[in-house]
Amino acid sequence: MKRAIKIRRKTKEENVGNRIVRGGLQLLFPLRCPVCDRIVKPTGEKICLECLEKLKLLTPPWCMKCGKRLTAEGEYCTDCRRREHEYTRGRALYEYGSVAMSVYRFKYGGRQEYADFFGEQMAVYLGPFIRSTAPDALIPIPLHRKRIVSRGYNQAELLARVIGDRLGIPVYTGLLVRRRYTAPLKYENPEERQNNLKKAFIIVRNDVKLEKVMIVDDIYTTGSTMDEVSRVLKAAGVREITYITLAIGAGI
Repeated sequence: MKRAIKIRRKTKEENVGNRIVRGGLQLLFPLRCPVCDRIVKPTGEKICLECLEKLKLLTPPWCMKCGKRLTAEGEYCTDCRRREHEYTRGRALYEYGSVAMSVYRFKYGGRQEYADFFGEQMAVYLGPFIRSTAPDALIPIPLHRKRIVSRGYNQAELLARVIGDRLGIPVYTGLLVRRRYTAPLKYENPEERQNNLKKAFIIVRNDVKLEKVMIVDDIYTTGSTMDEVSRVLKAAGVREITYITLAIGAGI
């Protein structure tokens, strides 16, 4: 009994200590709001409370394949009815329009601190979907080494690590490598994207055997990246591939 009391007391003291350390760090290096990019108010939060309502969570009905919100009746969006995808199914957290500027700063503005809030939100709201697929591992979409050097981090990896920590799922970052440096895909049409991504990814570890994986990325647009990565993973023996992203556009 005394030992149990001591353990609880120690845990409580450690939690208090951790809160003090986090509070001190926030005073020295205050977090910026992922929506307005100003210093978060009130202190201790990861987003300004008044900005929270500006983020539009993706709500049903959504495409049963890619997860885009549907604006017309049916189970699948026009893209998924017209085109076969390599992955099994996917879901996203936000409507892209509500987080477009946030995602831009997250990727290109050095705001890697946004990952803590966004990753936690993905774990909370997409957690049931993630658990239902029971992935053996989370695999973030890799960046080419040149882009890692210029950017300093991989935003998909940051999100995956937060989600993995929250849900107890391992994150594999050294399994898949982007060997081709591709131009920014946002300026290309779907066919150009698909051609640009051919043979862009390779598996570099043959000692890892996974049956079910979940890919993690920041944005889903046409699905070309997901399809190419899924194709490579299937060739390596992965049986089921799902994905989650921070944001996605609307489907029709």
